Amino acid sequence: MKHGKKYVDSAKLIDKTKLYDSDEALATVIKTATAKFDETIELHVKLGVDSRHADQQVRGAIVLPNGTGKNVKVLVICKGDENEKAAKEAGADFVGAEDMAQKIQSENWMDFDVLITTPDCMGIVGRLGKILGPRGLMPNPKAGTVTPDVARAVTEAKAGKIEYRLDKTNIIHCPIGKASFGEQKLLENFDTLMGAIVKAKPAAAKGQYIKSCAVTSTMGPSVRINPAKFSV
Repeated sequence: MKHGKKYVDSAKLIDKTKLYDSDEALATVIKTATAKFDETIELHVKLGVDSRHADQQVRGAIVLPNGTGKNVKVLVICKGDENEKAAKEAGADFVGAEDMAQKIQSENWMDFDVLITTPDCMGIVGRLGKILGPRGLMPNPKAGTVTPDVARAVTEAKAGKIEYRLDKTNIIHCPIGKASFGEQKLLENFDTLMGAIVKAKPAAAKGQYIKSCAVTSTMGPSVRINPAKFSV
């Protein structure tokens, strides 16, 4: 794969033979974020589990202390004037029930980043599974997006709550902020997310849990972090 000049120059800043400490890795990855826009910094963690087994799933949600730097659009599907009012007052961008579900189905409307619903509306949302599922937008109780407390869920989503879960290759991919955050804020977000992932270790997991860990900017190369620091 041929890379551009900026990527090649950024790659020169990284020692590919080295496993960095997290603070040094984040300081380095900030230096590699040379695009004209504010690049997102992402964390990629490979775990020593098998996602094919239900007892080795790793999934949850966490509010990053410094947010993600993204303006999150929230859709709430709920019933009742009280729930609708609470969702709107908490900052939801879109609120409705059957009308919103119909808009998604008929217009393929997807102008939102998070969908929150109440348990009594899962029948409505369930019909959207084939549309929402592949995009990772299906509400889930473990992620706090199926809840009777819609106001709290909206507030957390707006504050930078992210969901982490394994993909088919047993890797978790998550944003931890923007390059403009600086090293300290990114490190706080990194530590919070890694702490949650370590805490979520399944009892059925054997051997080394954190196999590898790396951070990268949107357009830049990855910087590998020493996984031994997170041994559990």
